[in-house]
Amino acid sequence: MQPPYGQQTPTRGTQQNQPQQSTGLPQVKGPELNDRDRLNDILSTEKYLTTAYNIAVNEASTQQLYQVQMQMLTELHQCQRDLFNLMSQKGWYKTDPAPAQQVTQTAQQFANYRTQFPYA
Repeated sequence: MQPPYGQQTPTRGTQQNQPQQSTGLPQVKGPELNDRDRLNDILSTEKYLTTAYNIAVNEASTQQLYQVQMQMLTELHQCQRDLFNLMSQKGWYKTDPAPAQQVTQTAQQFANYRTQFPYA
């Protein structure tokens, strides 16, 4: 079977080891995991665990169980934060800064909600 026009059939040996010419398009990587994939997977797991431990803390049947689970939840949050910072430093987790005016408007909106709380 002939490959589509403009594509070459991959061959073993020398052709696969030659550097690819940049086309300006994002390169599709293979199925193997790289460091970014691993950290992203660990961060996702940490997020899942913190959600699960948050529920466990809220439903702890004794004060001692509550304290143990709170300590574990705090450690999980710190691990999650450390992973986020590492990925952010490497440019693997990008966040867009919000405009200052939007931050001010949102802060004012939530400040007004305080009047609705019974213990404000």
